[in-house]
Amino acid sequence: MMKIRELQAFDAYIRLGGMRSAADELGLSQPMISRLLMALETRVGFALFLRKRNKLIPTPEAFQFHQTVVRGLESISALSEEASAIANNQRGHLVIAAQPIFCDTFLIDAIAEFQKTHPHVSVRLRDTGMSEIMRMVAERSCDFALGITLDADPYGADVTSLAICEARCLMPKGHKLQHLSEVSLQNLKRETFVDLAPGSPLRTRIDYMMQSIEVERAIVAETRTLHGVVRLVEMGVGLAIVDPVACLLLDEDKVVDCPLLPSIRWDIAQFVPKDRPLSGIGLAFAEVVATEIGRLKTAGVIL
Repeated sequence: MMKIRELQAFDAYIRLGGMRSAADELGLSQPMISRLLMALETRVGFALFLRKRNKLIPTPEAFQFHQTVVRGLESISALSEEASAIANNQRGHLVIAAQPIFCDTFLIDAIAEFQKTHPHVSVRLRDTGMSEIMRMVAERSCDFALGITLDADPYGADVTSLAICEARCLMPKGHKLQHLSEVSLQNLKRETFVDLAPGSPLRTRIDYMMQSIEVERAIVAETRTLHGVVRLVEMGVGLAIVDPVACLLLDEDKVVDCPLLPSIRWDIAQFVPKDRPLSGIGLAFAEVVATEIGRLKTAGVIL
């Protein structure tokens, strides 16, 4: 098998036309360059040089072979640069699974901030529900995920809590309940609602709590995302109980948000596949996400 140092000596000799010049470029002695060239000639199995008066004259086959050597050394150099970039967390790919409301809000800011220092790292966001998030984590088809611990089964994941959320009640501006400092479930009797589609953890929890006080909600519209829920509330279609992060999307001239009693709490959590620790770029992105979540805490959106 040919050695890189032999190929480098051969390339330098062909390009520079002399033993001394090749030795100076590579920082080696002339006898070492000579030994490397002889070793390479033995390995390739054909004559690279003609010997005339103590000088090595490249054969036509040597010039032909040199073109391939140049391409090979360029590829090796590219591999070295790629490895260095990966080692310094400057190149790579990340797949992040997250709930749609996170993808619509602070994760957008996190990607923009991350790209400032990691321009050659691609980040792919997969917006999906908690059941799919847990499946992706268990199957290791994402680097890490951001979801909520409300009725989440963290099977196959290492879980880190990042913040605490409390559900908020949204109502169109001018609604009769907007003067309340806190909205109780009893206040919501006979109100019309906009809600997430059945099956979401928050929808399931609200349905259970309403049933426990024998209140049947009049749900007039359902949508898959909180983004759609917020828009429908802005249009006056009904009230909604939402993740507090959804309040980042609302138009304060159209919607009022209030605390809910009894409170519904859950964690925003980071889920990482078990036995697959985050890479350097994964850790770097997670730090940016933590910073964005810290800003939401400072703004009072989450706890």
